[in-house]
Amino acid sequence: MEVISSVLNWFSSNILQNPAFFVGLLVLIGYALLKKPAHDVFSGFVKATVGYMLLNVGAGGLVTTFRPILAALNYKFQIGAAVIDPYFGLAAANNKIAAEFPDFVGTATTALLIGFGVNILLVALRKITKVRTLFITGHIMVQQAATVSLMVLFLVPQLRNAYGTAAIGIICGLYWAVSSNMTVEATQRLTGGGGFAIGHQQQFAIWFVDKVAGRFGKKEESLDNLKLPKFLSIFHDTVVASATLMLVFFGAILLILGPDIMSNKEVITSGTLFNPAKQDFFMYIIQTAFTFSVYLFVLMQGVRMFVSELTNAFQGISNKLLPGSFPAVDVAASYGFGSPNAVTVGFLFGVLGQIVAILGLIVFKSPVLIITGFVPVFFDNATFAVYANHKGGLRAASILSFLSGLIQVLGGAVAAGAFGLAAYGGWHGNFDWDTIWVGFGFLMQNFQYIGLGIVLLILLVIPQLQYSKNKEHYFTIAEDYETYLESKQN
Repeated sequence: MEVISSVLNWFSSNILQNPAFFVGLLVLIGYALLKKPAHDVFSGFVKATVGYMLLNVGAGGLVTTFRPILAALNYKFQIGAAVIDPYFGLAAANNKIAAEFPDFVGTATTALLIGFGVNILLVALRKITKVRTLFITGHIMVQQAATVSLMVLFLVPQLRNAYGTAAIGIICGLYWAVSSNMTVEATQRLTGGGGFAIGHQQQFAIWFVDKVAGRFGKKEESLDNLKLPKFLSIFHDTVVASATLMLVFFGAILLILGPDIMSNKEVITSGTLFNPAKQDFFMYIIQTAFTFSVYLFVLMQGVRMFVSELTNAFQGISNKLLPGSFPAVDVAASYGFGSPNAVTVGFLFGVLGQIVAILGLIVFKSPVLIITGFVPVFFDNATFAVYANHKGGLRAASILSFLSGLIQVLGGAVAAGAFGLAAYGGWHGNFDWDTIWVGFGFLMQNFQYIGLGIVLLILLVIPQLQYSKNKEHYFTIAEDYETYLESKQN
């Protein structure tokens, strides 16, 4: 038993929690099952792993670029608040568990493994469960397992035992499987049969955005179809657009903060510290803005590299091990499709929405003040803009991203207060966790076992409802997109 436990712990810490190697392993297994030559198997493993590493470099760089500014804002305006960010939320959940439930420090890791097993089982029984997707974004699974563990331990005292750990794992597995399954149709249409779904933090929201975007605008008014003055045509270039807009955005904030704060080592403990002896402050602002653009470009290049390999290799896994299964990957994979400027537009309107909501909390003297986190404001809102623009153009992309920013802050304030995490400085912060998980928490807190049962029932019913509305094409759209298109035309 100890040997099995050691193997599982090694796999969890070295593979499952390291999505680059997890994706690389999936590609290796997929190509091996397809009986590819050894050199092709190795090549695919390398490309997928390196591609995902590039994605991580880009995503990590984006976060690193923004966090010093958050720290400076906190210092200048003496804001004591919870940061809505999954990394801050992870730290807050772990710290609260360690402080208040020390016997359950390892619960999240065990629940993660149980949850992954539940996801596999649901896909294996897809003809019954109607679940098509396997959630493979390991670092996201770690964050969510910690947050769900804290919620269950905090809200349902009767489950502070081994049964509670099992329940947490089942909830996680169901959420990963069901929520990612909800993104199949929208993502296949966006990517033209890209062969992946989204496994991240905002799957319910992606489904919703795809459903309503057409009511807010017209597809023909896409960001790609905007008739700009000739000099503005440069903004059709992703690098130029992101660098210019970030120069305006970061420039305004950094000018308000000033060089003294940005050079204070006690304030800026991570990221790039301004050094007045080596650089002019104006050049520091430009460097910060352009660095954002660099990391965004790196992210997109990494996406293109690993998605291509994963899509091809997953055919082997699907055909041999989990027939009909579909990979659910990092949300950034969607950024390589649709309008190249949608990412920037979504980010900016999301920021605007969050700022308005934060000002509202201040004006109405909310007991919990929220500080914007980069991960939700970027990865949620940029994603919504990509999907919204595909069906509703610029108007849908901007309106829905703005509304998302409002909801993220207001929902985050409710969640941080309700789940006792405001005192620990953070909440998960992404859209699903500011909406549906607040509702799930309410059910668990007020109805205990019955509430937990209702949550599980809701998640189990969703794929059945999806299937009932699209029986003819439900599996075909994931397994054979070309055939799906042909059947729709006939």
